[in-house]
Amino acid sequence: MKETKKKRFPGTLFLIVGNSGSGKDSIISGAINELPPNFKQVHLIKRFITRPPSETEDNYSVSIEEFNEMENQGKFALKWHIYGLDYGVPIEIDDWLNNGHSVIVNVSRTIIDEARERYEKIKVVFIEVPFKITLKRIKERGREKGELLKKRIERARTHQRLPNADFIIDNSGDLDDAINQFLNFLIMIIKENDKLDK
Repeated sequence: MKETKKKRFPGTLFLIVGNSGSGKDSIISGAINELPPNFKQVHLIKRFITRPPSETEDNYSVSIEEFNEMENQGKFALKWHIYGLDYGVPIEIDDWLNNGHSVIVNVSRTIIDEARERYEKIKVVFIEVPFKITLKRIKERGREKGELLKKRIERARTHQRLPNADFIIDNSGDLDDAINQFLNFLIMIIKENDKLDK
């Protein structure tokens, strides 16, 4: 099989991975809000999902037909299918990465290997939470019911670790602590990239 040439951009692609209820969105938005003034811009990406709009997630809701059309037009940098839904990351991330900005995306672990084959500067961050806490959070948010809820709970139970992550955040305690863990890692990587680019 022919090896795909990796995309080499100045900016870093941060992929945030964690089970349902691990606090991904809260940690990401919290860290971005705490970035130092005048710090190089960091883009938080909204995904396209074949699911009705949700008050608890900030995504672009599209139909299956719309998603397939966008895919055929090459509008996704990354895409995956899980829990009966299609997820797509807009191709515009390549422009931001090419301009030296960092990009953060909440993704499924199923896309990690493919993403690492496509992008040279990439960091995978795993948010680790004990199963008992995850279970409580999934039930409390009330986003899924029935069989879908069972699938998310089972997946959380069987996917407690991500050994190949570049950085692991412990979100079993105070949210601010988890935000600071990610914030410090984010700043460190961006500063390292700036030094390499000079």
